[in-house]
Order: sequence, then C-alpha cells, then structure tokens
Amino acid sequence: MSSLRYSDDRCDLYGGEALAMLADLPDASVDAVVADPPYSSGGMVRSDRANIGTVTKYTTNQNTKRADLIDFGGDNRDQRAYQYWSALWMAEAMRATKPGGIIMAFTDWRQLPATTDAVQAGGWVWRGVVPWVKPNARPQSGRFTNQCEYVVWGSHGSMGADWTLPTLPGFYESHPPRDREHMTQKPLDVMRQLVKICPEGGTVLDPFMGSGTTGVAAIVEGRRFIGCEKVDHYAEIAERRIREARGEGMDRGDQRALPMGPA
Repeated sequence: MSSLRYSDDRCDLYGGEALAMLADLPDASVDAVVADPPYSSGGMVRSDRANIGTVTKYTTNQNTKRADLIDFGGDNRDQRAYQYWSALWMAEAMRATKPGGIIMAFTDWRQLPATTDAVQAGGWVWRGVVPWVKPNARPQSGRFTNQCEYVVWGSHGSMGADWTLPTLPGFYESHPPRDREHMTQKPLDVMRQLVKICPEGGTVLDPFMGSGTTGVAAIVEGRRFIGCEKVDHYAEIAERRIREARGEGMDRGDQRALPMGPA
C-alpha cells in the first residue's frame, strides 16, 4: 500500500511500499529514476543480515549513534531475494519512465554484480558504473580500502543525443554528510550533480527517498520530484527538507562535489 502524503506543483511525496507506489504511476511519466534502495549487504548468509539492525550496521561508534536515527526495513534479503526484488522494482520503474530516460541505483561492492544484473533483468540497457569515492573511509591494514559506493546506471532503450545536457564526470569524491538524518544519507553535492542527467524541468523519481536528499537536489536543480518512503519517521524528515529547499530557493551555484573524472 502507498498513499500521497504531500503534493504541490514541484513534488509528489508518498508514504508506503515502493512497489505499490510504482504500480500506480502512469506509463512514461518520469524522466529519470535516482534510487538508493536498501543494499541488503554485509554478512555471508541471510542470518547475518537478519540478526542486526540497520542502526547498528551503519553507525560505527557511539558518537554516531543518535536517538533520531532509527532502523529501516528491507535490508535483510539474501542475495537471490535481493536480486529478484531489485529486478521487480526496476521493471516497474522502467514502465513509468519515458523512452530514453535514465535509471541510477546506488549499491556497494558486495551487491554490485547483483545490481548490474537486476538493471538488465528489469529491461534497462546497462550503461556503466559511477563510483562515489569517500576520502575518509577507514583504512584496513594489509588490504585495499573499501572507500567507494557505486551508482549503476542505464537507460530505457536508446538515449539519443541531446547536446543541451552537460557532460558529467565518471566519478565523484565527497565526504558523507556529518549532520545526516538517515544512516545511509548521501551527500547533497553529489546528488545535485547526478540529477543533472535529467533534463531541466523534467521529473526525477526516487522510490526509496529516505530523508529526501534526492528530492532536495532535484528541487534545487530545477527538476520536479516524485518520492516514496516506507518509514513514517523518515518520510516526515524528507517532507520537511524538501519543503524547506523549495521555500528557501537554495543557491544553484553551490557545487561542492569534487569530480575526479574528466570534465
């Protein structure tokens, strides 16, 4: 089930299950899907994922364990269930996306193979992977540092050639937000860059909006936004942040992401 929580001329915000919300969207009604779904990552078997809450999993010390960071669901699927579920929501999202539109889905190194497979199983043309580099990642003695998360991206069929759109970097470097309101909140500067693949004035869809960073980025960058969040606590935060972003008219010239790929 899903229900409309808030709507104006720039955004529609839903509460409830992502698949239910996606099923209600009209065909070819959005220009880009920018999603940060639960990764269901970590641990060798499903019991490793099921027996730990997301607050414990994603906050590493007492300084980051805050009462306002609460658990979210959907992060305990095993590998096969995660891939099947991902293909389901991605297929429904493609139906709602215009031909030539874009999907971007965050993942980590453990779920990268499953996510690239799910994009293709959902009917999208897989276009590549964009790393998000975290400079302050914890080093691991004798090992390579796992300091990246990844954006798997693809298109609904052929993209064509639109020379009015900007050339975007192949990867980004940015610290995770210190003042985060969700355990897996992404940096606003990175999200502002990513939504630019959607034409200005177009519609960005995030079926797992969490604390609403994608929505804030879309509004600030002159796009319309459709979002859905299952957990009421985070849906309220997302609505507040998106409405504040719209009301404040944030400076669209503030670009703090550090693109490390070619310009």
